[in-house]
Amino acid sequence: MYKTLINRCCKTLISFFYGLVLAQTSVAQVNQYQTENFLNSVKMNDVKAVKKALSDGISPNSMDAQGNSALAIAITEKSLDVVKILVDTPSIDLERPNLAGETPIMMMAYTDMYDLLVYLVDKRDVEINKPGWTALHYAATNGHMRVATYLLDKHAYIDALSPNGTTPLMMAARGGHIHVVKLLLDRGADLSKRNAMKMTAIEFAEQNNQSEIAIGLKSRWSKVYGKPYVN
Repeated sequence: MYKTLINRCCKTLISFFYGLVLAQTSVAQVNQYQTENFLNSVKMNDVKAVKKALSDGISPNSMDAQGNSALAIAITEKSLDVVKILVDTPSIDLERPNLAGETPIMMMAYTDMYDLLVYLVDKRDVEINKPGWTALHYAATNGHMRVATYLLDKHAYIDALSPNGTTPLMMAARGGHIHVVKLLLDRGADLSKRNAMKMTAIEFAEQNNQSEIAIGLKSRWSKVYGKPYVN
C-alpha cells in the first residue's frame, strides 16, 4: 500500500515538473520568436512594429545571436527612424558594446551619423573617451571631418591609444584622409607616437600608399623636431 502511494506521488511529481519544463520551454520559444520579430523590424526600419514591440514589453537592449543589440543593428542597417526611437527609450543602454567592443557612438562616428552622435553626447551624456578604441579613432578611420571636429571640441583624447597603441592620427594617415590628418595635427596630435609595432603615422601612410600624406608628415617632423625623420 505504501509503495503504491509513493509510486503515485512520484508519478504526480514527475508529471508536475515535466509540465513545468514544457511551460518554461514554451515561454522561452515565444520570447525568442518575439525578439526575432522585433530585431527584424529594427532591420527593416519598421517604426510602427518597433513601437508596438516596445510597448508590449520587449527590451530595447535585446540582442541577436551574434551579440548585436537592437541599437547596434539599427545603426548598421542605417534604420535611422528606428535609431531615433531606440535612443529615446528610457531603459536603453547607450554604452553597451557589441562583441567587437564597439559602442553605439563609435559606430555612429564610423558611419557619419553626425546629428545622432551630437544628440547622444549633448543630451544623453554618452562617454566619448572610453579606454581602447574610441569614437575619434572611428571618425578618423573614415575621414569624417565634422564628426572628428565635434569630438575634439568635446575634449576627445586626441592621442587616444587603441589596445595596440594606435592613435586617431595613424588611422587618418592610413586611410589617406588628409583633411583629418591636418585637423588632428593642428589640434596638437603627437606625431612621434608609435604603436606596438613601433610604427608612427608616417609608416601608416607609407605602407598604405598615401605618399602625399607621408611626405607632408615628414616635412612637419623636420620642422617640429629639428631633424629628418628616420624609421
